[in-house]
Amino acid sequence: MIIDFHTHIFPNAIRENKEKYFKKEPAFKLLYQSPNAKMAGADELITDMNKAKVNISVIFGFPWKDMELTKMHNDYIIESVKKYKNRLCGFACFDMYNSNGCKEAQRCVEAGLSGVGELACYESELDNNVINKLKPTARFCKDKDIAMMIHTNEPIGHQYPGKIKMTLSQIYNLAKNFSENKIILAHWGGGIFFYNLCKKETKDILKNIYFDTAASPFLYDDKIYKSAVDIIGSEKILFGTDYPLLKAQRYFKEINSAELSEKDIKNILGDNAAALIKGI
Repeated sequence: MIIDFHTHIFPNAIRENKEKYFKKEPAFKLLYQSPNAKMAGADELITDMNKAKVNISVIFGFPWKDMELTKMHNDYIIESVKKYKNRLCGFACFDMYNSNGCKEAQRCVEAGLSGVGELACYESELDNNVINKLKPTARFCKDKDIAMMIHTNEPIGHQYPGKIKMTLSQIYNLAKNFSENKIILAHWGGGIFFYNLCKKETKDILKNIYFDTAASPFLYDDKIYKSAVDIIGSEKILFGTDYPLLKAQRYFKEINSAELSEKDIKNILGDNAAALIKGI
């Protein structure tokens, strides 16, 4: 089974008039103002899944500031999961600074969604203020034994839309505060998995952390797959495309050339995701 753990879809109302939202949603403008920025709906995703022979995709919305827009987008995720119940699995998304975020997570999980994410703070750092805002949601997810996905990025290198000022210490602090939560750090966790080689503390702090491969062909040499497997084990890596930014076929080419065992490839492409999400 192949499971894409990181995809984004938008309802038609947003896709057909995205400029309408730029003024009040600067993070959305940052990521989608370019004419080359790709947006897709559930039907388009299913078509591309069929072409790539992806069995299931985990779908997210966007961390809107406006709560009504957040609810509308999450409702679209809920409806899409119901429409394609054997193909799509949904996570609840919202602005981490929103005081009603945990309440929205509860609403969405009660409606059939399976986790929380991709949560991101595109206009701030991943600092203690963000972590404090996230604590009620983290408690809820821990009690429900569901995963949270957090946007992370590498702290050095080239700049691109959506890359925020973020340090490895901030990522580690997040993991330390929520070490009992099941957390997926998007985009290889900014590279923090390397520190699983430390002899003290880090292995315990990172024990419940998973890392997805989203945007990897844009960010890293394909040697990262073998390096990550050697350091953290293939059991902690989740295949994710960041669709529609990139399609699955590009990842398959890199994974299949990465000198991994058949078991490692199966773990990354779907077995880990199936074990992480109940009922998938």
